Amino acid sequence: MTEHLIRNADTIVTMDADRSELVGADILIRDGIVAAIGPNLATMGEVHEARGCVVTPGLVNTHHHLYQSLTRAVPGGQDALLFGWLKTLYPIWARFGPEEMFVSAQIGLAELALSGCTLSSDHLYLYPNGARLDDTIAAAAELGLRFHPTRGAMSIGESAGGLPPDRLVEGEAAILDDMIRVVDAFHDAGEGSMCRVGLAPCSPFSVSRDLMRDAALLARDKGVMLHTHLAENDEDIAYSLAQFGCRPGQYAEDLGWTGPDVWHAHCVKLDGAEIDLFARTRTGVAHCPCSNCRLGSGIAPVRAMRDAGVPVGLGVDGSASNDSGNLMGEARQAMLLQRVARGADAMSAREALEIATRGGADVLGRPDCGRLELGKRADIAVWDVSGIDSAGSWDPAALLLAGPTRVRHLFVEGRQIVRDGQITTIDLPRMVERQNRLARALMD
Repeated sequence: MTEHLIRNADTIVTMDADRSELVGADILIRDGIVAAIGPNLATMGEVHEARGCVVTPGLVNTHHHLYQSLTRAVPGGQDALLFGWLKTLYPIWARFGPEEMFVSAQIGLAELALSGCTLSSDHLYLYPNGARLDDTIAAAAELGLRFHPTRGAMSIGESAGGLPPDRLVEGEAAILDDMIRVVDAFHDAGEGSMCRVGLAPCSPFSVSRDLMRDAALLARDKGVMLHTHLAENDEDIAYSLAQFGCRPGQYAEDLGWTGPDVWHAHCVKLDGAEIDLFARTRTGVAHCPCSNCRLGSGIAPVRAMRDAGVPVGLGVDGSASNDSGNLMGEARQAMLLQRVARGADAMSAREALEIATRGGADVLGRPDCGRLELGKRADIAVWDVSGIDSAGSWDPAALLLAGPTRVRHLFVEGRQIVRDGQITTIDLPRMVERQNRLARALMD
């Protein structure tokens, strides 16, 4: 039996059903779950003093392209819209291989962990030079983050009217075969799972209708979730109208891509009818505010989605379009953008934090995560509010208004991944050096 006691926290923001907040309380972790919450708890295990700290559930990242952490701030793509940005990056990504996928995933996940993230999805849709989804799964397992990798795909290259170069697309039969392989090899549907696999054709402009439909049928046969990009910007809407004769929401519905086992990234340009469709079918959305700003895509109608009942989580998106991976910063940006669009009372700091924790867990089908309740998984972030970031704050629990964006301690399944602001499970300086060496080789 392994125990940890987080003791004397100034505030515990539970994100439970009542959104309870406890003052001067403790959390007992036992064998990977929350065993007790309250004052004056005792343990024979390790004690972590949390005076001067706010404790929250670990944050949940619902959309990422981890491989892109090797291509941050690439010249030529820094000021482009989505389609031009992709055309700049595709030739560089075509030079990746298994090592690039492993190292970039580990760096991206470590960056997330330092920002308080305990559960991350990843959308990997290109597999050059022998790279496989297995590479990113190995990176996450070594680091110790809870992982939801998705087997993405592109099947329509430039010669067939698609956006990606032909050398980055795959045959659809081979795609479906590998989807079956990775689900059978790695997907764990059980409570407390550290790895669940989803199926994720990249986008309507890089795969066929047949592959979208076949992936949906396969996912339901295997009992796994579906993920793709949808309605990201005006170009995306124009492509859908020109190629399919309908808006993205109708396209998704026609192909079986709505329901509680589906979540779409971005959804910046959903209209009222599409929001109603997603609410009615409980289709989830991964909101990526920083990437949407960086690419000039617009402000997603998150307030309208939430009010309608659409499940919404946060995503940092790829590090080539963000170009950071700080999930706490993403939550603050989500809050600020809704205020820009709808007024200062459009979204509170606590609602944005809820989207970043409980909201994201629900989008990923993980009610065992994203909240601090008895019996839930011990995925816990401890934030030091005694420093300059929170100095003078009258409400330290309003972390997104005045508080740190780097975590002090982080626990995943009761295992300490970050201690005193440092990753404990891998040699991070060595991995950063390896990452920079690979980036220099790509530049050359």
